[in-house]
Amino acid sequence: MIFLITVLTIHFLVNFYIYYRGIQWLETMPSLKTAFRITMLILVIAYPAGRFLERIWYGPAANTLHWIGAFWFAGMLYFTLLIFATDIIRLSNMLFHFLPRTDSSTYFKMKQYAGLIIVALGTLIVSGGFINAWHPRVHQLELNINKTVKGAKQVRVVAASDIHLGSIIGPRKTRKLVASINGLQPDIILLAGDVVDEDVGPVIRQNLGESLRQLKAPLGVFAATGNHEYIGGADRSVKYLEEHGIRVLRDTTTLIKDDFYIIGREDLHANHRGKPRLSLDELMAPLDKNKPMLMLDHQPYHLNRVQEAGVDLQISGHTHHGQLWPFGYITNYLFEVSRGYKQKGNSHFIVSTGFGTWGPPVRTGNRPEILEIIVNFQ
Repeated sequence: MIFLITVLTIHFLVNFYIYYRGIQWLETMPSLKTAFRITMLILVIAYPAGRFLERIWYGPAANTLHWIGAFWFAGMLYFTLLIFATDIIRLSNMLFHFLPRTDSSTYFKMKQYAGLIIVALGTLIVSGGFINAWHPRVHQLELNINKTVKGAKQVRVVAASDIHLGSIIGPRKTRKLVASINGLQPDIILLAGDVVDEDVGPVIRQNLGESLRQLKAPLGVFAATGNHEYIGGADRSVKYLEEHGIRVLRDTTTLIKDDFYIIGREDLHANHRGKPRLSLDELMAPLDKNKPMLMLDHQPYHLNRVQEAGVDLQISGHTHHGQLWPFGYITNYLFEVSRGYKQKGNSHFIVSTGFGTWGPPVRTGNRPEILEIIVNFQ
């Protein structure tokens, strides 16, 4: 409740700021004020109304409201930044008086054009971010694990995180994911959490599992839980994924062809749901440490502990590297690795920016991606 109240308060205050400054701007075009008020009301209520409706009646109305509200999250950010930039200019003018007088026709025109430029720039940024979010890249890496295996000395791992299947990431995007992964001809497929975006209901109603069932890899398809599976009810999401060909490792391990282990950690959210996840020592105690160990852990915290435990490769996601600029600067501060690759001792860490999006279907801070990792053994 505290989290919900905080989010709704911020939501209201940001929208009030945009509304207040918008009404001031429309003094130059007063005939548009009524339309602006109606538009702002729809934008403010769209996301919470859409999310509420889709839980009780998933249909065009709920889906439309969800999409409008999701886009507006990105719009809120960039319109706030653009308006705030103009406010800094206005405050500077109070000190240095470089703008025309406020009662002059020149100032009136400048105010009118400034508002139009803000609307155009904000719309262009959000539209560009939407296009970017629909064009993931394949991030290729090759690394060496200095442990001996009896079988194949090289394994092609294709991994994805933060797919966020649901109302926004629907049938078209899911089919694109499956086609892209299968096109890389993986030996094994690993999904590093947040496969489902909170409530699994829209996933079931859109039958997205049938696309997931088409994922093909001779060594199998494995996943770990993420925080969003927990938000929507992890057991229900895991059951659905496993019914459609994905084996979800929840604080469990599996030995692949007697050569290497796949370790799947339960997401950190498990600690808040009455059943804390196992420690690394507990999870890895039965394993043969001479064999390579590849681990899925959705949230890339405590990398030193992972290195000390002897994990050879950890694949994570969660950060989206901020998804929207400038939030990448915040995730860089919060995580030792916000995106990309890092080696610590003999341990390799890869943090993906993710395939899907959370909230707005928009990416302005980075590209979405699928990981293609060539792992060489001795």
